[in-house]
Amino acid sequence: MKFHLDVNRVVRIVMVVLTASFLFGLGGFLWQQSRTQYLTLAAGDSSGESYILGSALKKVVERHYPRIRITLLETGGTVQNLEMLEEGRVQLATAQSDILAGPSARIMAVLYDDTFQLMVPQNSEMQHFVDLRGKRIALARSGGQYQSFLRVAEHFGLHEDDFHFVGSNDEAADQAFLNGQADAIFRVRAIGNPAIQRLVQSNKVRFLPIEQAAAMKIKHPAFDPAVIPEGAYLGDPPVPAENLPTISVHRTLLARDNANADAIRAITGVLIERRQEILQEIPARMTEVRLLLVRVRQPDAQAAFGPEPHPGAMSFYFKDKPSFLQAHADFVGLILTIGLMVASWLWELNRWMQKQQKNAADEYCNQVVVLIDAAQDVNSIEPLDAILRDMLKILAAAVHDLDEGKISEESFHAFRAILQIGMDVTRDRRVILSTSNTAASAVPVS
Repeated sequence: MKFHLDVNRVVRIVMVVLTASFLFGLGGFLWQQSRTQYLTLAAGDSSGESYILGSALKKVVERHYPRIRITLLETGGTVQNLEMLEEGRVQLATAQSDILAGPSARIMAVLYDDTFQLMVPQNSEMQHFVDLRGKRIALARSGGQYQSFLRVAEHFGLHEDDFHFVGSNDEAADQAFLNGQADAIFRVRAIGNPAIQRLVQSNKVRFLPIEQAAAMKIKHPAFDPAVIPEGAYLGDPPVPAENLPTISVHRTLLARDNANADAIRAITGVLIERRQEILQEIPARMTEVRLLLVRVRQPDAQAAFGPEPHPGAMSFYFKDKPSFLQAHADFVGLILTIGLMVASWLWELNRWMQKQQKNAADEYCNQVVVLIDAAQDVNSIEPLDAILRDMLKILAAAVHDLDEGKISEESFHAFRAILQIGMDVTRDRRVILSTSNTAASAVPVS
């Protein structure tokens, strides 16, 4: 029996299969592109910084990408956020970097730095963390803050049974502390956190140092040595009264590994490139939260701990990387190899220049933040006028650096947003002082 191969028929079959595969792939691609992506973000307490930032991010993302819809979910904090992410009940979550995430978590960005803040009553005799043995701690026995506290305690030879914990949540713990039902209160929050600010304004608290951060980092790589600056919460008298050593950890934005890569890329792009729009969505009275946008950044690619980057986020961060040439470097000739080396050098040079430009803008932002703190503490108009003049000098210097190419337009716009906040705060303070002086002068002398 002879076998006759009909070449033309085989070619036709192959062409039909290839065409069908192409049309099927194209149809799937177009369907995926036209599909609305629904994502849920586990963002912690509704009064917390990460929830407020998440709410502003949601508005800007949906404005520019109508096919991405984000639902914000109020939760009990990092531990619950990570559990929900791992179980697939949410696709996005905010979390402290010192709390171990599950295998399904992928990092998108670092939002800002949380700081370990330990406070005791003004009249307390306690001076160091080890003095907390046997004391009542205003801290819920759940969530990331609780785990962070126990890690610090473990370093000093203390254990969970060495403390009595008070309060079922942050609000209840705060109230217990103010009512004298706790000997100390512990928080992992950004410096300037409104809830901690309210505790300071009660004139009932004093900060304690958390020392040996560098030693703790050996066992807990997410821990970074940090300082709560003198006067961070109040300038006169300063609270804290001196620079206090402590620990900071990153507050990160995570995505589940199977979250749509295009949606994650779009969200990452909005977070990094549209900070000014996000800032405008945060109420003006929340100055501390607005300033946190300066800290949003790409995760450290060299970090040896924590979740891997999400492919969608990485495609944004490395969108200008000449990946095709790098992937085929072994198969090209000498000329293309040299060209690739030159391109890589130029790319690294460009990254270095962008980093220098951002560092210059960040320095101007930090100067303005210092002036904002000063403006809120003065009680006469003359210093406010001097602060406004200093802000204008900073603006002039920044404009000069922009013209010289030392600051990028993106960084300059971010700086301008911070400067506008500073000028608004200073002018508002001037109006308040002027009104107070006018009212005082109008009171008749008896």
